Amino acid sequence: MASETADKARIARQFIEAIPFSKALKMSLDEIGDGLAVISMPYDEGLVGDPRTGVIHGGAVSALMDTCGGAAVMSHPEALAATATIDLRIDYMRPATPGERITARAHCYHVTRSVAFIRAEAFDSDEARPVAAATGAFTVTRG
Repeated sequence: MASETADKARIARQFIEAIPFSKALKMSLDEIGDGLAVISMPYDEGLVGDPRTGVIHGGAVSALMDTCGGAAVMSHPEALAATATIDLRIDYMRPATPGERITARAHCYHVTRSVAFIRAEAFDSDEARPVAAATGAFTVTRG
């Protein structure tokens, strides 16, 4: 079982690293395993959505949470390596603090025959106050 978990983590890491958009956002897979994923991205002035305040665009936060949710599904013991987003609902709670790294944590909490469900949150350095929260559904590929 430990070997299978390590294989799933390796596959998920390779998948994320192969996505050009994830590379462009400089996403880093920080933790993965058993339906949990943590992915972060650094602050980048090229991703600012409001030049007046320096706040990162919500689309970049959305992409981070989507990628993290997919990684959580890929690492779940009942899912296989491939997945695609079916639905992702994001609630933006507050703007991320300019200049700070944003980290997403996603948990795949339920898997059916063909759909996996996740919950995720994104934070900057203030982990007591999320930047955004998400719920989503992803495809499950079975052999």
